[in-house]
Amino acid sequence: MQRVCFLLKVRADRTEEYRARHAEVWPEMCQALSESGWHNYSLFLREDGLLVGYLETEDFEAAKAAMDATDVNARWQAEMGEFFEALDGARPDEAMRPLTEVFHLA
Repeated sequence: MQRVCFLLKVRADRTEEYRARHAEVWPEMCQALSESGWHNYSLFLREDGLLVGYLETEDFEAAKAAMDATDVNARWQAEMGEFFEALDGARPDEAMRPLTEVFHLA
């Protein structure tokens, strides 16, 4: 199982709305994530907008590709894009760059 961690930056003035949106993630989005191989997926948000994402998956590239093929992901990303800084025209899911794991206590 691959452990994946990534960082994104939510606009500081949109953090409360971002939290509210994630308190009510669409059921079909949750189902698509699960079916696409995203397991133990968590998002952590600091007050200044730093977003840390974590998930476990068999194959991150395959899991991203499976989500990319869903209509619900396209709709969710279109709605969420306005919350982020420095995407340079990319969707939030396209801007995720996994961090290199340097230690894991098994």
